[in-house]
Amino acid sequence: MEELVLWSRAQFALTAIYHWLFVPLTLGLGIIIGIMETIYYRTKNEEWKTITKFWMRLFGINFAIGVATGLILEFQFGTNWSNYSWFVGDIFGAPLAIEGIIAFFMEATFIAIMFFGWNKVSKGFHLASTWLTVFGASISALWILVANAWMQFPTGMTFNPDTVRNEMTDFWAVALSPIAINKFFHTITSCWVVGSMACIGVSAWFLLKKRHIDFAKRSIKIALPVGVIGILLTIYTGDGSAYQVAQKQPMKLAAMEGLYKGQTKAPLVAIGLVKPHEKAMQDKENPYYFNIGIPYTLSLLGYRDIDAYVPGITDLLEGGYPTTDGSVPLSAKEKMESGKKAITALADYKKAKKEGNLAESNKQLEILNANYSNFGYGFIKDESELVPNVALTFYAFRFMVIFGSFFILMYIIIAYFIKKKKPYENYKWFLYICIACIPLAYMVSHSGWLVAEMGRQPWVIQDLMPTGAAISAISTSSVATTFIIFCVLFTVLLIAELSIMFKQIKKGF
Repeated sequence: MEELVLWSRAQFALTAIYHWLFVPLTLGLGIIIGIMETIYYRTKNEEWKTITKFWMRLFGINFAIGVATGLILEFQFGTNWSNYSWFVGDIFGAPLAIEGIIAFFMEATFIAIMFFGWNKVSKGFHLASTWLTVFGASISALWILVANAWMQFPTGMTFNPDTVRNEMTDFWAVALSPIAINKFFHTITSCWVVGSMACIGVSAWFLLKKRHIDFAKRSIKIALPVGVIGILLTIYTGDGSAYQVAQKQPMKLAAMEGLYKGQTKAPLVAIGLVKPHEKAMQDKENPYYFNIGIPYTLSLLGYRDIDAYVPGITDLLEGGYPTTDGSVPLSAKEKMESGKKAITALADYKKAKKEGNLAESNKQLEILNANYSNFGYGFIKDESELVPNVALTFYAFRFMVIFGSFFILMYIIIAYFIKKKKPYENYKWFLYICIACIPLAYMVSHSGWLVAEMGRQPWVIQDLMPTGAAISAISTSSVATTFIIFCVLFTVLLIAELSIMFKQIKKGF
């Protein structure tokens, strides 16, 4: 079972990582293309049309591969995670269905006009088609992120013990949950940064080669404000996300900070080196080899109060730590006992109902409802399973923040060059840094997802279903075989995409 879970997680992670290589560029470059075509529509300057068509070709190549990997990702919910699909399919399936019916349909309809309708429809209709394609891609991301946010914070549903399924009772609670809203805007705006750095990096390559100089400089002028707005909104929504994590997923926050022993006026670790988990558990007061902290910041960001108590990993396992509402949190063992009661009550309820014992079935239903919030803990065998990979979460979070902030410096330098009308081509060192920022932007984006997904382990649905209970009853060898097939297939697709894009870039226009 353990091996099957690991292979199933690895296969899903592989597909998600490859898929996310294409999505950020689609969402980020789409905004830039829309702005460029809008300028062309307003100025009637054919040079802007040429610039738009060049970036549109790169957008199209990337879009096609992204669709292929995205479809495989969604199919895995049925093939590898069928228990999960059964348990929450009535809820999780709704956003995905909306994404397919509305957003994907919108993209598929207008992308054809965007690419092939330049001389077949009016300029206004073509511009509208471009923006609708971009809007459709963003709406597609919205519903996928709503589904993901629900996994982080399940709400708007009730559990039906007769079908052993969760059923949606409040669609808007699911769609407009605070985690969903923050996750959507944080993800979308971070994609603007990726698209911006890709546009700037490719333009820097043209400047190094002393080709299409005017084209490159115009492209940078459009990418710069998109990136600046993107990074500022990413920081703002990131603050909102951190607050929601503190409220809804305190174990993730503790892992992000390598915090084992809770404290008031907790500092935010700027940089540090965490000890291995076993050593940190033995030395809870000092779980770092070294660290530099920003005083009071973690309490302020997590609870909007510098005096707030931020629980650590051991606090969350032992329970009983101080809370803002005065409640006394259960320990991990108490939650595990509560979860086992819920599971046992479910089995006894179904048995009593089958036998026609109404009184007993009602009794067991009350026990189930009273303990259902801890249902998933009943599948946990040892409380150590409740602690995510602290080191990976800790370092991924700092990589995201530090190098995400580095882009602010990059934008300031670019803005300085533009204002002073300095020729970029005279600063080759900076152009090389711009090119290096393309893979760096992707690494920052992926680091964010590592924090979001690895930080919530072992839960596939927070507190309700651990990963081990969500998998399909299939052989480990089947998952391992398809993992290898997908790895080879996705690598070939990535190489093909990069090869085609590099050829298009070298070709120019």
